[in-house]
Amino acid sequence: MNPLFLALAIAAGAAIAAQAAVNSQLAAGLGGQPIAAAFVSFTVGTLALFLIAAASGSLSSIGQLPGQPAWRMLGGLLGAGAIFCTVMLAPRLGLAVVLSLVIAGQLLASVVIDHFGLLGAAVRPATAARLIGSGLMTVGVIIALFGDRLARTAIAS
Repeated sequence: MNPLFLALAIAAGAAIAAQAAVNSQLAAGLGGQPIAAAFVSFTVGTLALFLIAAASGSLSSIGQLPGQPAWRMLGGLLGAGAIFCTVMLAPRLGLAVVLSLVIAGQLLASVVIDHFGLLGAAVRPATAARLIGSGLMTVGVIIALFGDRLARTAIAS
């Protein structure tokens, strides 16, 4: 695996955490309106991607859009829903809890998508190593969510 790609994936994860915090603050500044904040976030992102696509010359590929199956447009809808949920939930649950649950959802979905090759993904079987790794990460999520409470309960016993 290319170390640059691994670093980029870590940076993307950090960006998601920062994005949730920034968008939550934006929602607070917009009168507590998570939908408005998610809309502004996607608008700014759309403008940035438009400029990047125009500069790279990749806008011409949009002409192939009418030939695409409608389900391939769901990525934007799923992304908007995910952003809205993080904006709405972060101030209520805290960033660590929300993103821990997001990671747990991503792990579960990605193992299933990879294993069955869903949505056109390459088949990557859910081997014992992958399941153990995902399980360990899930245990980490549980510890992040409930570790303090479990520790207090254990000490009180």
